[in-house]
Amino acid sequence: MSEHSSKIRPRPAGRPLAIALPLALTSAAILAYGAAPGTAAPAPTAGSPAAAPTAAAAPAWATATADGFASVDALGQDGTYGGRDGAIVTVRTQAELERYATAAEPYVIVVAGTITMNPVGKEIKVASDKTIVGSGTSGHIVGGGFFLGQGVHNVIIRNLTIRDAYQGVWNDKDHDFDAVQMDGAHHVWIDHNDLRNMADGLIDVRKDSTYVTVSWNEMSHNNKTFGIGWTENVLTDITIHHNWIRETEQRNPSTDNCAHAHLYNNFLEDVAGTDITSSYGNYSRGGTRMVLENSYFQGFKNPVIKDATATVVQRGNIFSGTSGRNESGGTAFDPRTYYAYTPDAAANVPSLLKSGAGPRGSIGTTAAAGTTTGTSTRAAAATTLTVAKDGTGQYTTVQAAVNAVPANNPSRVLISVKPGTYRETVQVPSNKPHITVQGTGGSRKDTVIVFNNAAGTAKPDGSGTYGTSGSATVAVQADDFQARNLTIANDFDERANQSLAGHQAVALRTAADKVLLDGVIVEGDQDTLLLDTAAKERLGRVKVTNSYVVGNVDFIFGRATALIDRSVITLKKRWDGSSAGYVTAPSTAAGRNGILIANSTVNGDVADRTFHLGRPWHAGGDASLDPQTTVRNTTLSAAVRTAPWTDMSGFSWKDDRFAEYRNTGPGAGSASSDRPHLTDAQATAQAVDTWLGDWTPTTS
Repeated sequence: MSEHSSKIRPRPAGRPLAIALPLALTSAAILAYGAAPGTAAPAPTAGSPAAAPTAAAAPAWATATADGFASVDALGQDGTYGGRDGAIVTVRTQAELERYATAAEPYVIVVAGTITMNPVGKEIKVASDKTIVGSGTSGHIVGGGFFLGQGVHNVIIRNLTIRDAYQGVWNDKDHDFDAVQMDGAHHVWIDHNDLRNMADGLIDVRKDSTYVTVSWNEMSHNNKTFGIGWTENVLTDITIHHNWIRETEQRNPSTDNCAHAHLYNNFLEDVAGTDITSSYGNYSRGGTRMVLENSYFQGFKNPVIKDATATVVQRGNIFSGTSGRNESGGTAFDPRTYYAYTPDAAANVPSLLKSGAGPRGSIGTTAAAGTTTGTSTRAAAATTLTVAKDGTGQYTTVQAAVNAVPANNPSRVLISVKPGTYRETVQVPSNKPHITVQGTGGSRKDTVIVFNNAAGTAKPDGSGTYGTSGSATVAVQADDFQARNLTIANDFDERANQSLAGHQAVALRTAADKVLLDGVIVEGDQDTLLLDTAAKERLGRVKVTNSYVVGNVDFIFGRATALIDRSVITLKKRWDGSSAGYVTAPSTAAGRNGILIANSTVNGDVADRTFHLGRPWHAGGDASLDPQTTVRNTTLSAAVRTAPWTDMSGFSWKDDRFAEYRNTGPGAGSASSDRPHLTDAQATAQAVDTWLGDWTPTTS
């Protein structure tokens, strides 16, 4: 335990532990997905009592609590929750903002619009128990900022742009105009702000201020970014995570005499060819003990430096184009002694912060001061929702996270799923596009979504059976869906259900366009992966890459235009131990591309010459369909039959489109009437880079 751990109190029973979550906040999507504020309290006049608290009706973003050191119970304060116990008020003028920010009572203060400070450089003296939050991206403080004095505590500053107090002197010694300054404050959370172009520092944490978390901010275009210290005491505890610090010269941050400085998942960027050049990055000074992990340094000079008396423990950081000092040494501390957190991979940090740092989207449309209207829940770009079975995320099921995405969300939503087995069905409706479901484990096997419905399984409401498409563990009807680094499975037990009619059991069904499955396992027996379209006349394109698809009968099927590239197709024995099956069963509409398997491997622990590569599925007996599967540049095991295509339900495969090109391995064979090969010219028309038309899938 630390040398000043005596000030850290045990967490009260029943109070949840605040968690640092990837890409978003402890309440990551709060600003994007919270309900709009209810009617705010009227502004008090001088000497009048505070408005009645409205905490019971407060939206989620107003009741958010901090993560990191700001979440620790200490100094008589139970974490950091700001003004959640007070009234919600909306302000548009400096006078209104100052009135509520300096009041003795708790308030949630919504800044709606731009407030220009007079005089320039004025820092409003914020009192304890306040949340100051911008309304969507409209809350701007221009030419000034906030000051938190001795003993001020339990303050949250979120979703604001604080800017433009700069007086024209780069290393300004005469104008101490900060965005946020603390002198002896504690339990402060500064989150999702845009801080830039101030006369002095963007954030100053001074004079033994402690239990501070600074997260998901964009800090830019300034000389001094972020200073911590100004005392000989070694007392400050601070967490700095997921901040994008760019085009700044010094104090990025400078941490002087910090008892515990935990820095992780920050992106420090010095862009070449600009007027601002970095002098140093993270600086551990005096008696500081720093843990620095999974951050990304791009182009910075002297990215990590330390005094002889200070310590820096580095792990998992990436340095690209940096120069000069990069130092570490000594022993520090284990942040998990104080709070739980889950760092993102350093390689992902630049893209995560470019899309996720700074103010978020709309949290409600505000009217005149004193009232609020509207119920906007428009999603912001690159919002992250976290799922964890053990309760350490925002949701305990994947479906709950999908449900939290608002209808017709305009931009990417990442559902980040912690390792575990999630026994549930998941449906992504057509009005929730741009969703990514991603496992956070080290392996795609660590995060598993699984269920056991089959076509013949009776629905709980007595309305019949699920049918093949309804049996899917995960069903996607929304365009621009992505899944990464996880397993989607259907573990229906055929052996135990021989009396059941309908053993088709889908793991994943897609009925949408622009679906990307990257680094996943899709596992089942019969009808594992249904690649469908929303309707026969609708285009539905799917790319599967770097993945495994496992099954035995028609286990890649449907009418989508599908590319399976650089993947492994694993053949399974039947429930009775026999080897027999079909890899694909396309039901392609005429004039469309069907299923292309390229640069992949077909193998499995099955008997030789027992599996067909495909057969034509004329769904519903529709003779107008023109099923297509091409397998090219793929390694085929001996399990593949010498005549790899076969008929289905009275339809001959020879009347449809089935072919190979330059396959290898013991299952490959020469061209014949039973084994058509593409010519080179035909293969050019059936290439990986053109199969999906004008869509070039990219991971996001």
